[in-house]
Amino acid sequence: MAESSKLQLFIKASDDGESIGHCPFCQRLFMILLLKGIPFTLTTVDMKRALDVLKDFAPGSQLPVLMYNGEPKTDTNKIEEFLEETLGPPNFPGLVPRYKESSTAGNDIFQKFSAFIKNPLPAQDDALQKNLLKALLKLDRYLSTPLEHELAQDPRLTLSCRKFLDGDQLTLADCSLLPKLNIVQIVGKHYRQLGIPQELRGIWRYLDNAHETKEFTYTCPRSAEIVLAYRPVVRPLT
Repeated sequence: MAESSKLQLFIKASDDGESIGHCPFCQRLFMILLLKGIPFTLTTVDMKRALDVLKDFAPGSQLPVLMYNGEPKTDTNKIEEFLEETLGPPNFPGLVPRYKESSTAGNDIFQKFSAFIKNPLPAQDDALQKNLLKALLKLDRYLSTPLEHELAQDPRLTLSCRKFLDGDQLTLADCSLLPKLNIVQIVGKHYRQLGIPQELRGIWRYLDNAHETKEFTYTCPRSAEIVLAYRPVVRPLT
């Protein structure tokens, strides 16, 4: 595992066929590998010729694909589990959250966002928007509520100041949620003039802290790429 050629991550390329494309699952694994600090080779795959690139080792697979010692792995959740088992302590940092609630916080936001942004019936917009805002508010409350280790340091603490879901270090939970929150903000603001409300200060503190990390910013596709990816599925406003 010391050689980068033994670990390869294949992710979607952008519309230009080279830079990082829109795919929250690709970004999730990209972030994990950067957090692990292991050398690896990154290949962006032009989806117009994906079959040509993947046909020899992962025919019919969707991206992302991880190659480990020449063996392809194609299921994102199983890849995450494999990396945590294979690249764990003491040689590499463990990324599993200490609180199980951190792993589920915000896990319904992307589904509710997708239902809202792709909704073909204007009459349902208000109800779907409310469902999304409720999910965002629930996440904001979690991020704003002090965790057990914070209260152990200051029992009088009423507002959390932690950087991320589980504390001050990025975990697997953040690698899953942050790419999706980024999409919610960019796409919602562009197509519906409805980004994440500014009054949800816990979420904005979370996003601002994420933008201070190379693991998040380096793996993000361009905003224009995300907007372009959603253009075929968003109902135009009339």
